[in-house]
Amino acid sequence: MSNSSSITELVLLAFADTRELQLLHFALLLGIYLAALLGNGLILSAVACHHRLHTPMYFFLLNLALLDLGCISTTLPKAMANALWDTRAISYQGCVAQVFFFLFFISAEYYNLTIMAYDRYVAICKPLHYGSLLGSRACAQMAAAAWGSGFLNAVLHMANTFSLPLCQGNAVDQFFCEIPHILKLSCSDAYLREVGALVFSVSLAFGCFVFIVLSYVQIFRAVLRMPSEQGRHKAFSTCLPHLAVVSLFVSTGMCSYLKPPSISSPSLDLVVTLLYSVVPPALNPLIYSMRNQELKNA
Repeated sequence: MSNSSSITELVLLAFADTRELQLLHFALLLGIYLAALLGNGLILSAVACHHRLHTPMYFFLLNLALLDLGCISTTLPKAMANALWDTRAISYQGCVAQVFFFLFFISAEYYNLTIMAYDRYVAICKPLHYGSLLGSRACAQMAAAAWGSGFLNAVLHMANTFSLPLCQGNAVDQFFCEIPHILKLSCSDAYLREVGALVFSVSLAFGCFVFIVLSYVQIFRAVLRMPSEQGRHKAFSTCLPHLAVVSLFVSTGMCSYLKPPSISSPSLDLVVTLLYSVVPPALNPLIYSMRNQELKNA
């Protein structure tokens, strides 16, 4: 990281140019942030305080709520402060911290969603083995693996990205420090090392996506074979929220990173990044509580 020691701060992309619009954006972001804090906080308290929710499914839901809180708290508070105080600056150390914590939480969340797909697969396709395959120790180990993998992924990309010299200015074309926009400031061919790390991470993410899809193929086959309509309804009510959350997470991420360069622009990048970094943490509690009667009662 010493290669970039001459840069002490970076400049983030502003939401608006006029003061009135900046204050409007601050109010909107504050509302979204408070909704995310309230929704995920309610899930945390419900799962922690109600003994009947001490099951593997709700244990992983609790982890998802924690990760959502961490993810949205990494990006929005700084964006809100910049909009409120009419500034765009972030310190170099603050940028490094943003990259690390955002990657940590977003990666761990994706791995946790993969584990939640496995939980639903075992519950519906192998119900007699549910207790042995998803005991408390196994759940703790899988959750630790998700958090640990997210941590290692974040360390890998942070070290690779900030070991590069930045000589293309200090203006980041995004409202928070994001690796693709940091790499644009690099003047070294060594950025290919980070591209290689990104390819590895994308391959791992694709593997998780394939696992989730195959799990749900087996789940839907098992559900459609159930003779009882009530059983099918109960199975769908536990699976559909998770499927909706995964779809929201993957679709917004794909829109952000796989959109054609020909349609790329700072304003469009800003909107798409908001969709995948801010919307899922705010909507996930609503999605899970809509069809879950146990969670509503708690």
